[in-house]
Amino acid sequence: MTFNILIIAQKGRLTHEAALFAATLRHNSPGWSGRLIVAEPEPGDRWTDDPRIPDGPQRDLLTDLGAEIVPFRNWHFGHYYPQGNKIEGLVTLPDEPFVFFDTDTVITAELADLDIDFTRPSASMKREGTWPEIEIYGPGYNDIWGVLHARRGGRLEDTIDESWPDEYWRRYLYFNAGWFFGAHPHAFHEAFRDAALMIRDDPPEEIVCQTLDPWLDQAALPLAIHELGGGRPGDKGGIADGVFDGSHSFHYRFLPLMFATAPDHTVESVTAATAPNPVKKVLKDYEPFKRFLYQPKGAKARALFDRADLPPKEQAIRNRLKREGLWLR
Repeated sequence: MTFNILIIAQKGRLTHEAALFAATLRHNSPGWSGRLIVAEPEPGDRWTDDPRIPDGPQRDLLTDLGAEIVPFRNWHFGHYYPQGNKIEGLVTLPDEPFVFFDTDTVITAELADLDIDFTRPSASMKREGTWPEIEIYGPGYNDIWGVLHARRGGRLEDTIDESWPDEYWRRYLYFNAGWFFGAHPHAFHEAFRDAALMIRDDPPEEIVCQTLDPWLDQAALPLAIHELGGGRPGDKGGIADGVFDGSHSFHYRFLPLMFATAPDHTVESVTAATAPNPVKKVLKDYEPFKRFLYQPKGAKARALFDRADLPPKEQAIRNRLKREGLWLR
């Protein structure tokens, strides 16, 4: 099935990351025939400055790699919560199956070979128990997720992973919003937007003490996916577990983390995709890419860790990279 890809870019770091994403997509997935749409927020009263991708080599590389840069307006989010761009940017897509990726992602294998049921939306399980934060005498996971799903017409019991114990965060439907997919982007946009606005503007009493920045999108995403008939990858979600964030993509977030933690095939595929001179001369303008992709810092970061025996907490990996002078973003 042909599908489109959406990423969000604006001036600064996201522009450079979008260029790397496009380079890995074209090199490692030459058979994919969908549209790569780069949604670009327009300037307006929800931005303190102009957020658009500036004219220059990064923008030129994106278009040379076949990306379509499409503007959109921020009606509900913007400068104060830029993560909301992934909600509002969905309006730039045609009404066809889609996959959204954060720009700090690389494509590592042929997407045309995938078997995805887009009628069963799903999202990334590469997450930690970041939201909600449970107070000792406050509402628990059952109470919080139960009332949120009920507000959107869902049933908590239909979202439970019974392989985990009661009141343990993994038991409840929760995603990283680094990738998600669906059959109809406008319906997904409406469900995602309405869930986020309900949580932000009309929260039930069970979450009035919860921190929503930067977790609002990840709190709303499970509600939208459940509402649209989806679920976890390999369960009710229409994709096998381990495809995205595994065999076909890697959400690196910080380039030092990719070199420290990613499988060999990820690093090898990114190295090959970034080697051609037209790509290299643009990507090396961004300091982290220059140091890690084209100079020895990537190899040095990789040599510090055993991928088969990584520290259980990411913070330990970050701390060691920082001690070694290998932390750039």
